Amino acid sequence: MTGKMTMPLGRLRLGINIDHVATVRNARGGDYPDPLRAALLAEKAGADGITAHLREDRRHIMDSDIVGLMAGLSVPLNFEMAATDEMLTIALRHTPHAVCIVPEKREERTTEGGLEVAKEENRLAHFIAPLRQAGCRVSIFIAAERRQIEAAARIGAPVIELHTGAYCDAHAEGRFADRDAELERLRDMSALATELGLEVHAGHGLTYDTVKPIAAFPEVMELNIGHFLIGEAMFSGLDSAVRRMRALMDEARNEAFGAGVA
Repeated sequence: MTGKMTMPLGRLRLGINIDHVATVRNARGGDYPDPLRAALLAEKAGADGITAHLREDRRHIMDSDIVGLMAGLSVPLNFEMAATDEMLTIALRHTPHAVCIVPEKREERTTEGGLEVAKEENRLAHFIAPLRQAGCRVSIFIAAERRQIEAAARIGAPVIELHTGAYCDAHAEGRFADRDAELERLRDMSALATELGLEVHAGHGLTYDTVKPIAAFPEVMELNIGHFLIGEAMFSGLDSAVRRMRALMDEARNEAFGAGVA
């Protein structure tokens, strides 16, 4: 893959996942801390969108949170969900700006990998059709693998989000050869997806130390980051954490392609 850019380079969007504000709230019950308040703070600090994952077991985000976010946000909501009938019904009831289809296992702590699109093309094609008809921007969360990207294009998903977890884990564990190989794979698959006409997003596990190489990919239009920033907010505040991530993304874009593109 050459990585040749096939679309105009624009400002890299930052989506903030506020799931783990709800995790803290749910640890004791009650209404505090409020995910909507966190979302509004993130929006003010420079977030271009808010992501919330309504899981089957409601371990963090609750149905009432989706209602509140839909009513209270002025930036788009990216509604993460499993490909289930229950979640489809909820998404069609609210018609958020974006819907990201993710794999989900009841026992997992966090999303462990990308969606297996290649083995479920027919089911997923039929699943996303009503979402697209309702006007939602549908994205598919997948591993940076050619067969998954090609399958996502075949089922009519306009957007993919590449799972950056393996890259981030390798960096954190000091496996730098593996990290660099994962980064190269993400770069090549971003280029492939763009060639196939897909909009490319990325996310999972990104930190201040790992975001800039991904932000420098010209094909990537949006990064979605959550757990790390909510953790950092405990020490520096959410406003500061979001602003610092936003600045690193803009620096990466400017260093790679010249001032004025971010």
